[in-house]
Amino acid sequence: MHIPIISSLLCLAGLSAVPVNAYGGSNPDIKAIPLRTHSLTPPYLDSDFQSRWFDFGGDTVIRADKYVRLTADRPSQQGWIFSRVPLTATNWEIEVEFEVHGNGNLHGDGLALWLTKQRATQGPVFGSTDRFEGLGIFIDTYKNNRPGVSFPYVMAMMGDGETTYDQAHDGKANELAGCSARGLRNAPVPTKLRLTYFQDKSLSLDLQYKTEDTWTNCFDLNAEQTKIAIPSVAYLGLSAETGELSDNHDIISVKSENLYALNRHTPGGSKADPKSRNSGGNSYPTPHESGSWSWFFVKFILFIGVCVGGYFGWTFYRTKVRASRF
Repeated sequence: MHIPIISSLLCLAGLSAVPVNAYGGSNPDIKAIPLRTHSLTPPYLDSDFQSRWFDFGGDTVIRADKYVRLTADRPSQQGWIFSRVPLTATNWEIEVEFEVHGNGNLHGDGLALWLTKQRATQGPVFGSTDRFEGLGIFIDTYKNNRPGVSFPYVMAMMGDGETTYDQAHDGKANELAGCSARGLRNAPVPTKLRLTYFQDKSLSLDLQYKTEDTWTNCFDLNAEQTKIAIPSVAYLGLSAETGELSDNHDIISVKSENLYALNRHTPGGSKADPKSRNSGGNSYPTPHESGSWSWFFVKFILFIGVCVGGYFGWTFYRTKVRASRF
């Protein structure tokens, strides 16, 4: 009579077993849970040639074994891809492998990563909409008018829904933080960006384009000193644009993870100090602080499963008892 109950609980254990990865930073107490809803890997499309978690449009072309090409190396193209559901995790890390490449010495314009209230709207800012609300990370490959700055240039802009991107000066009036990344285009190694966010604490961007498995810090912002206003409901997107000059802008993969801190204790009884990341001085949230809808969903499924398992177990037991009477 216990078999149905045990089987149900074992199935539930499998459903609730969320894979946990080590955090890519230097803090061993930070762990990561993959977010499938905001990750993208080959073959990118389902069996019906649609993406379960992302919409795409414009000039975007998907080659299932290689890349999501936002723009080809042709003039006047715009392409985008946006998540269908918002990113609700309060602490997260997004790693994007991409490739900017082409045949000409003259090239442009660049690509962008978005965490905004708006989604899936084509426009003049690297293929997506202007006057956005949220965070934009721009990889600008064509220099319009910004003396003293080497291109490609990577910068962050925090949009308030009303401010226009300063296209004439390559975003100079909007820059929250940024860095030059010479060698990123046609790089000899896989090019990647890694954006890490801890709510009300920090936002950092690292790049890989010089040597494989070697990350270069672009910026590291402290929320106490810089206003970081990422909307609580924000969609993850990528877009690109070409003008008279062009490049291939390819997305190879997107890996998103929810970050949380372990509640470890030192031998003396106090909690281990988590302030050990490269930026220094940042404290990290516990799982309760960093929980997203996924935690609630898993607990809800577990609760429903236990109820269903108990019901079937009791029904089986009652049927067996009745049968034994005859």
